[in-house]
Amino acid sequence: PELLVPGQVYRFDIDLWASSNVFFPGHRPRVPVTSSNFPRFDRNLNTEAIHREAVGQVAINTVLHDELRASHIVLPVIDR
Repeated sequence: PELLVPGQVYRFDIDLWASSNVFFPGHRPRVPVTSSNFPRFDRNLNTEAIHREAVGQVAINTVLHDELRASHIVLPVIDR
């Protein structure tokens, strides 16, 4: 792991593992973007010293979606 540089654009490919959801007309799936998933996983206070920090730092997560950076989610469709 290494720290990210503020203001620099990074590409991430994230595998959300196999899951099963049925989306009906009108449903709007959402993917929350965060730098932590506490208490499911250990806390992340967004500093260098993971597991030793006492004070956290606010993280601002931005998902870019424009002509050059077309963020997307791939949802396979399986006929029933």
